[in-house]
Amino acid sequence: MVSRICALLLSGVLLTACSCQKSEPGTRREEQPRVTATAQRDALSHPTPYIPPQCYTKTTAEGGRVHNPCFACHQRSVTPNYLEDADVQQTYAFPGPAMRNPWTNLFVDRRQAVAAMPDEELLAYVRQSNYFAEDGSLKLAKALEKVPAQWDANGNGTWDGWTPDIQFRFDEHGFDRLADGGYTGWRAFGYYPFPGTFWPTNGSFGDVLIRLPEAFRQDAAGRFDLATYELNLAITEAMIARRDVEIAPTDEKKLGVDLDGDGRLGKARQVKYVWIPGKGTMLSWVGAAQTLQRAGQVHLAAGLFPEGTEFAHGVYYLDVVDGKPTLARRMKELRYMLKRGWMTYGDHERAAAEEALEAIKKPDDTRAAKGNIELGVGNRAGWTLQGFIEDARGELRPQTHEENTFCMGCHSGVGATDDSVFSFGRKLPGSEFQAGWFHWSQRDLKGLREPRRADGRYEYTYYLEQNGAGDELRANTEVLSRFFTADGKPRPEALEALHSDISMLLLPSPERALRMNKAYRLIVREQSFIRGRDATVEPAMNVHRDLSASDVELATGITEPATGPRTGNVTVYPGLPEKNAGLERKAAEAKLTDSQVTARQH
Repeated sequence: MVSRICALLLSGVLLTACSCQKSEPGTRREEQPRVTATAQRDALSHPTPYIPPQCYTKTTAEGGRVHNPCFACHQRSVTPNYLEDADVQQTYAFPGPAMRNPWTNLFVDRRQAVAAMPDEELLAYVRQSNYFAEDGSLKLAKALEKVPAQWDANGNGTWDGWTPDIQFRFDEHGFDRLADGGYTGWRAFGYYPFPGTFWPTNGSFGDVLIRLPEAFRQDAAGRFDLATYELNLAITEAMIARRDVEIAPTDEKKLGVDLDGDGRLGKARQVKYVWIPGKGTMLSWVGAAQTLQRAGQVHLAAGLFPEGTEFAHGVYYLDVVDGKPTLARRMKELRYMLKRGWMTYGDHERAAAEEALEAIKKPDDTRAAKGNIELGVGNRAGWTLQGFIEDARGELRPQTHEENTFCMGCHSGVGATDDSVFSFGRKLPGSEFQAGWFHWSQRDLKGLREPRRADGRYEYTYYLEQNGAGDELRANTEVLSRFFTADGKPRPEALEALHSDISMLLLPSPERALRMNKAYRLIVREQSFIRGRDATVEPAMNVHRDLSASDVELATGITEPATGPRTGNVTVYPGLPEKNAGLERKAAEAKLTDSQVTARQH
């Protein structure tokens, strides 16, 4: 599933404000510095936690049939994502240390242990919140007030990372509210779950919230103003999803911004997606953010989030209520992203070129994971990622450095993302419930229509056709039986029903939901996340254990890369130079010197 670029999923992580010190591989024991508790905690058990387990999938099955789940992540990208990694679909080309699959949890047989776990015990567990205390306070936030020594990377007695502050009190517009009626700044949105592993039928239900910086929530006078915040979020949606966004009638003269792009300041009823740099027709932020933009302190560009943008992503167990799987109260993980800095289009293109040259010059090099347990890791695109995960008792704890680095596998260096983010570009449009601004506790998946690709084809149907399964591992037997015949051909009647209701694909049966919960609960008890987080019950059969074996073919069998959902949307940036076709050409055109590459690595 991977070529040289999948080995670059992290592509080297951006040095965050505080990073751990580790001895280099190969250092003799007597020459090593004194190993502190922090250094032990931040050491990696294997050098490539940023390469996801799914990248080890066997794409060619017995009998010669080729399965292609790879295109979902690795595809022709949309500017300013310059990775262009559709070629990743065709070969396995890991760096040498990654050729042996480190995700050994995939091969554990949990059938007996799952069968021995009572349903009632498991349901009671997932129905208990590990985010809220019994008095309604935020349990994890309270724990971080007096940070335990094992979480304190720099020993200053203070938690320097994100302290979770989401209240989970959502109003009819998706805004998270304080007990006194105020606003936390977080806003939940519904989105089309990303194909494959991230579907609830494969073990987890997820939600996503966005928060723009304080200035984006203030009017020109610096006062909190909900209408201003809604407009800035609408502008963000237009620029990331690349579509027009309906808004309440708004006086453009008062704001000094031509929101609807009609060339005059009047009454706007939509934010018009217009992005023609140099033509004088670009949008602007409104309120206090507009003042900062004019001063060059914040920026606006298609496909990029402004500095200071935050995302929170909860990963949940599945509950079963009235015989239907749904979002459970208990979190498996709480993930966080913060955009700390700005990169221009040119910066992004140059970074892609540098990565290409590094891959060509040093194909067996792995990437240094700079960061720590508190501040997370950076992704070389302006973002830092940090997360919390269950401890053996089920309470949320900060992820270790290695566990944070695992998250980089998806949020750095793949063609499918918008500014390193999957979900916001997949936000439900204004025609859906609450214009797409809602939490999944307010509306479930039932009755949501299947999204269409830019070429008019149904997205989930296309994934099923290309992959011949509902997950990368081809282990979801429910999806296989619902949507495919015994000889692997799609069932037309099932696909037709899917077009009008995605829940019939995305949600598992109650029995499968419980089995997935139990399998993951076993991993939690072991605290074996560094060996994999996938909730598998039976040993994975369609995954490579060792790609260095002499009898393993490194070609995936995929001869023609499948297209991503936005294929054909290449003129979305009129006036910009046509994108290059491949990373090798980018590297050559960038004319990078060895010294420039070395400087980038350090």
